Amino acid sequence: MPIITAQGLTMQYPRVRALDELSFAVEPGVVGLVGSNGAGKSTLIKILLGLLPPSSGQASVLGLDVARQGTRIRGRVGFMPEYECLPPDVSATEFVVHLSRMSGLPATAARERTADTLRHVGLYEERYRPIGEYSTGMRQRVKLAQALVHDPQLVFLDEPTNGLDPAGRDEMLGLIRRIYTDFGISVLVTSHLLGELERICDHIVIIDGGRLLRSQAVAAFTTTSGVLTVEVEQGADTLAEKLAAGGLQVRPEGRLLQVDIAGEQTYDLIRDGVADLGLCLIRLEQRRHHIEEVFTA
Repeated sequence: MPIITAQGLTMQYPRVRALDELSFAVEPGVVGLVGSNGAGKSTLIKILLGLLPPSSGQASVLGLDVARQGTRIRGRVGFMPEYECLPPDVSATEFVVHLSRMSGLPATAARERTADTLRHVGLYEERYRPIGEYSTGMRQRVKLAQALVHDPQLVFLDEPTNGLDPAGRDEMLGLIRRIYTDFGISVLVTSHLLGELERICDHIVIIDGGRLLRSQAVAAFTTTSGVLTVEVEQGADTLAEKLAAGGLQVRPEGRLLQVDIAGEQTYDLIRDGVADLGLCLIRLEQRRHHIEEVFTA
């Protein structure tokens, strides 16, 4: 059963159409919602949470109609907003306990769930410090914790890696993937960074100007190409010349060589060329397409 469906979903503001006849369905897992700023991602999330009625069309979340059952939807999902929303003068524990109580958990269960959730997001040792003393990465983790504390079936994460350095992004992406693999909670995560979502998502929905461009499994986006990536420790230029002399189409890319596959003999020519030149072969693999290529094609 799909966790989210949309059929002809349209949102018309006085001077702009934020969503235009949007139709898609996604199954449980980690789903990426991709689009540039102004593409309609935030509007779509507000509609799916039952906070904004669409101008026309229908949508459902976990089998519940967004137009009629918004309160029930919000009771079964978690939401991590993009914008800054945390009170600086309370601790992460106080804040997350408060929101878990608002979700209906008894006091004891709220404290236990809060401790477990803060441990999961890596804030257990810092849980009693005021949020105002936290770094950007720590505040993002607090927002993630409050979205998870009431054990939802689905979480909406709006640009969760915003403001994070590369190491922080990697850690956040790992956390997001484990939400589904370890706890079985489905995720809808928005981003304008396609490469991030390619790493962690099972399915990608791409929208632009409120219109659907693609809705497809990541594996279908990233099919193998007819190109071999060759990496050698040294001597890439010499190898490129030798392979080209053997009739192969070769495109140098820094330390890498991209070689068009021209039958099984392509592998033999690369093997023999590396051996004849006495080079150290680091990598020989069939190149895969990236989502960015499909999006910009």
